[in-house]
Amino acid sequence: MPNSEILNVTTPTDREIVVTRVFNAPRNLVFDAWTNPKYLPHWMLGPDGWTMPVCEIDLRPGGSWRFIWRHSNGKEMEMRGEYREVKSPERLVSSESWGPDWPETLNTVVFNEHAGKTTATVTLLYPSKEARDAALKTGMKQGMGLSYDRLENYLSSLTV
Repeated sequence: MPNSEILNVTTPTDREIVVTRVFNAPRNLVFDAWTNPKYLPHWMLGPDGWTMPVCEIDLRPGGSWRFIWRHSNGKEMEMRGEYREVKSPERLVSSESWGPDWPETLNTVVFNEHAGKTTATVTLLYPSKEARDAALKTGMKQGMGLSYDRLENYLSSLTV
């Protein structure tokens, strides 16, 4: 059964979306799954039918990252950005761009561990309320929920 209903999505300001999810794994493992190109393509896929054939990560301040997803129908989507801050296993700050039709965001992910479980809090900062609202209408909550459900399952396979 999907756990996407445990995904908490809020809009604390006119320009922010904050997404929170608890994972049943220690924070160093969640951080590694979030930042290692060996692991990321196994879970960050959104709806069924997508793969991630390109996952490039230079995990350091000033380092870039680039992901390309491919749907079974041949459609592709690309996302890229630059790491601004990397504090393993506590915090990541990076820019994110989906291309010319979407504005660049500043994303901050904070990983907090308590009793062997990790809460990941993702803050997406948009340049305007209109851009934030447009992103909310894309189905991002559902896609993130599905990806985070995959991550939860994938983490259990890494801890066995």
